[in-house]
Amino acid sequence: MKIFAYGIRDDEQPALKDWIAANPEVTVEFTDKLLDPETAKLAEGFDAVNVYQQLDYTRETLTALHELGINKMSLRNVGTDNIDFDAAREFDFSISNVPVYSPNAIAEHSIIQMSRVLRRTKELDAKVAKHDLRWAPTIGREMRMQTVGVIGTGNIGRVAMQILKGFGAKVIAYDLFHNDQVEAEGLYVDTLDELYAQADVISLYVPGVPANHHMINAESIAKMKDGVVIVNASRGNLMDIDDVIAGLDSGKIADFAMDVYEDEVGLFNVDWSNKEFPDPKIADLIARENVLVTPHTAFYTTKAVLEMVTQSMDASLAFINGETPKIAVKY
Repeated sequence: MKIFAYGIRDDEQPALKDWIAANPEVTVEFTDKLLDPETAKLAEGFDAVNVYQQLDYTRETLTALHELGINKMSLRNVGTDNIDFDAAREFDFSISNVPVYSPNAIAEHSIIQMSRVLRRTKELDAKVAKHDLRWAPTIGREMRMQTVGVIGTGNIGRVAMQILKGFGAKVIAYDLFHNDQVEAEGLYVDTLDELYAQADVISLYVPGVPANHHMINAESIAKMKDGVVIVNASRGNLMDIDDVIAGLDSGKIADFAMDVYEDEVGLFNVDWSNKEFPDPKIADLIARENVLVTPHTAFYTTKAVLEMVTQSMDASLAFINGETPKIAVKY
């Protein structure tokens, strides 16, 4: 049994090596290169591939694997929107993802960033760095005084709600698919418009499926309260970033925290110091006192990385053994 892993980062190697040691019957090789039509040849002679990347799994890439006799692919991440499923069906691919690796990692990050913008820590840090230790006018707001609208009540959204309730915030929620516990607590509103009208803070926890594309746009922002705070640690394509910038310019949006960006591939997880920065929109947002930008790091904890590697490698082995893992993608 042979598994080839692509895009293995240094921080993933300890977890991968632990898995290899625990499964001596499996031959595992890996590279830091991403899977594409050219690098697919590295997996020749292997039974399955294990991957994590923002590049698309295109027809060309899947064809290259198919021609090597490989039709088993396990993703170390949640998102599957970058897979050409038509080609995957044609080539009878078995695919898995890791839908629940650590909801707490993303939920915690989103609420930490929410707290930071409410307490204006970016401005305060800048003042302290200049040895300006005066309080005023950098006054913050208390979480318990906010009505926080949670959009999406899946695993991550529900953990975020628990954290928010610990702060004493009033929580309201919207989701097309109601969770029984959230329903029993009476936290759902019937429409997004209701959430927009009531929420002081809005935080997103929904997937970047076509139905949710640019759900935060000029029209939806206009329905929100003046001075709304928006947090997005979910998917970049949920937001029309031009409309968000316009909302910040007008003051309609008071504060914004973002961990994801629609055009982040090739931008995030790259060292741009001493180089020309390629994206003026992100440069503009980074420069603002009322905006926090993190480069898709909400997931990035030791626990999450361990789960992503371990669960995906377990799924690869299950596929090779002719089994269907619980995290197999149904498509």
